Amino acid sequence: MSSTATALETPRTSIIDAVATEVRTSLSTTPKTLSPWLFYDEAGSRLFEQITELPEYYLTRTERGIFAAHADEIIRQAGDSQMLTLIELGAGTATKTGILLAAAVRKQGSIVYQPVDVSETALAEASENIQANIPGVTVRVQVADYTREPLPLNRLPNTRTLALYIGSSIGNFSPKDATEVLRNLRAQLLPGDVLLLGTDLGPSRYKDEATLLAAYDDASGVTAAFNRNVLARLNRDLGANFDLSAFRHKALWNAAESRIEMHLESLTAQRVHIPANGCKPILTVDFAPGETIHTENSYKFTQASVDALLKSAGFTPAHSWQDSRRLFAVNLATAV
Repeated sequence: MSSTATALETPRTSIIDAVATEVRTSLSTTPKTLSPWLFYDEAGSRLFEQITELPEYYLTRTERGIFAAHADEIIRQAGDSQMLTLIELGAGTATKTGILLAAAVRKQGSIVYQPVDVSETALAEASENIQANIPGVTVRVQVADYTREPLPLNRLPNTRTLALYIGSSIGNFSPKDATEVLRNLRAQLLPGDVLLLGTDLGPSRYKDEATLLAAYDDASGVTAAFNRNVLARLNRDLGANFDLSAFRHKALWNAAESRIEMHLESLTAQRVHIPANGCKPILTVDFAPGETIHTENSYKFTQASVDALLKSAGFTPAHSWQDSRRLFAVNLATAV
């Protein structure tokens, strides 16, 4: 059977309205924040794909290496004797997922794959690539914010669902919010369904803080451009007048919280107007020199903290695969 793909669905809520709501809430607080989902417009998705190929950004190639070494075992343990359907949260362009999809096709002949993401551009690319390269995959894409909306889970008869949440995306949430995201996922699964969770590991004798920081502040400046693109997006989507050159990309390691933080630091006193795509009233935001917008956290884990997170969300840890340098872990867990 050749790969097929359904048409992209229109989000239920206008993306522009969602951007405006996020901005009015988050830039009116102290300290100022912006949600990392705002990174992933068309330009931001392209920049992130460039980040994944940087020498400093070990996460993607390390997780890909784990999949390449263990994909057949992962699919075998996930499916046991049952047919699988796959749904992926925050799928992006699904470049690594193809390794797992190919293993699933080898095991069961065909597979239905449901990628979910806020970026229509990324999903279109994912669908095109999978169609072209992996016969036997039926792709059913969904543009949605899985943190805010119910998952478009199309369960097929007599199959087990394997939910993929890879790339250490769970690390973008606080421990409390990460538990809530996984609990919401668990509520939409049946007992016996499975989760594959990718987690970046924290500093250890195998990994120092310099390695972590370099992954979020590369020498070529791609991550800085990715971070500042969130301001460019507000200019494009809402008609704001951010001067990108007046903000500096800043990455730091917060040891107490076990997380990398990304900020945009104002280099001067400045005032920004955000008309929310022409709507009234105009939001005016003042910045002091050195004041930051906190744009992203990336929490780092130990195996013990991963297991505790899974258990708190209603999953039983089943198996973990790590690379030889102990940089990254891929964790399989069963819904209970």
